[in-house]
Amino acid sequence: MREDKVPQDNSPTYDGHKKLMYATDKEGHYTGVQSSGWEVESFATSMAVEDLQQLALEAKAAVKTGELSPLAYHMHKHRFDIPNLSQVSGFFQWQVKRHLTPKVFNRLSQRKLEIYCDVFALSMRQLINIEDNNE
Repeated sequence: MREDKVPQDNSPTYDGHKKLMYATDKEGHYTGVQSSGWEVESFATSMAVEDLQQLALEAKAAVKTGELSPLAYHMHKHRFDIPNLSQVSGFFQWQVKRHLTPKVFNRLSQRKLEIYCDVFALSMRQLINIEDNNE
């Protein structure tokens, strides 16, 4: 893409910030160009965020019925999936999957719960009781 063709659509998902993109200048050399967003990218991002918000609502309902642990709600609310949560927490993916079940989650050690608290920047009370979270 040429530097004069870099989108400048003032994307609301950028929240007034700009993104560095690489484009070619008149001589064909790559150069960094600031972009205020692209309408198509903004739409795709908005749709993905809506999907994650829906997953968080569904997880919250499943937590209330005892089908899932509070970890499932926090995972979706903070825009994680199992591989990402595994990577940042240091737990294996199979462990994170097990922690999503109430029976296993309720038996986690204080140290393991603290790891999740750190990941989500939550207090222990907020992690365990999803009703204590301000939404």
